[in-house]
Amino acid sequence: MRGWLVFGLLMFSLPLFLSTGTLRIFVMANFLAIFAMSWDALSGRTGYISFGHPFLIGIAGYTTAMLTYHLGVPLYLSIPAAVVVTMIGGTLFFLPALRIRGTYFALVTLAFMEIMYHLTQVIAPKVTGGTRGLSGLPEMVSGAIPNYYLTCSVMLLIGIGLWLLIRTGLGTALSAIGVDEEAVKSSGLNTNRIKLFIFTISAMIAGIGGALYVHYLGSIAPRALFDINFLFSILVAALVGGAGTIVGPIMGAYFLTFLLEYLRPYIPGAGRFVLYGVITLVVYYFAPKGLYSIFSSLRQRLSGKAGTG
Repeated sequence: MRGWLVFGLLMFSLPLFLSTGTLRIFVMANFLAIFAMSWDALSGRTGYISFGHPFLIGIAGYTTAMLTYHLGVPLYLSIPAAVVVTMIGGTLFFLPALRIRGTYFALVTLAFMEIMYHLTQVIAPKVTGGTRGLSGLPEMVSGAIPNYYLTCSVMLLIGIGLWLLIRTGLGTALSAIGVDEEAVKSSGLNTNRIKLFIFTISAMIAGIGGALYVHYLGSIAPRALFDINFLFSILVAALVGGAGTIVGPIMGAYFLTFLLEYLRPYIPGAGRFVLYGVITLVVYYFAPKGLYSIFSSLRQRLSGKAGTG
């Protein structure tokens, strides 16, 4: 917990030293960290690799967008409603998929994302905005600094909450499911109930992030939310940072967001994503367990030197 406290104090002091442009990059990194932690809570612990997280983010985004845009529902009501709808809707869709695993589970979740992408364009385009989506959505707060503090606070609360969760017996059971689900079943635990619980938590986090993300952007469009690059960013942030660690996805999100941003002036367009992927593969090759493993090794070495000194 002391590490979280130090990290929180550091993050909250950054606006004193950084420009508004850099803080806006941090805002996007905070959102990616939230999405990566949401994915990691389910897939990083249980081994059920989901390719459908933009589906959950999209449910939340479209729910709050349509409520505020068409009905004028205030944000303090539309955002909680979006989170609840995400938890319910996501569970209804994904619950049958939790009975399968491996490649089949990944393909089913990917199919849900594709279905959502097409449905938002075809069904009731006057309500969803069709291919153009909806714009002019109200903001939670305005300005780089308020948005930074908002996203940073939400990211930290989610991170600490998940970190405390995985340190319980439930967290141990989730990790055991990822190693050998049949052995967990034979011990008398209801694995379906455990998986449903963590999926609900994962959907809730995705819902919170998706709703806030849409109102930060002020718009929503199917091509933005259900783009393969968006899904790729979430997966890579969690894997490069260190899946199953909670802290790792945060590190991966910051690393990838700033990497992509600083490559922008030198390599515009799609070529930036190619180099982005190459650098990511190099990092993953030399640190298969992610950036978190490098950080942990350095911390242990420093602690060892301090102890011997």
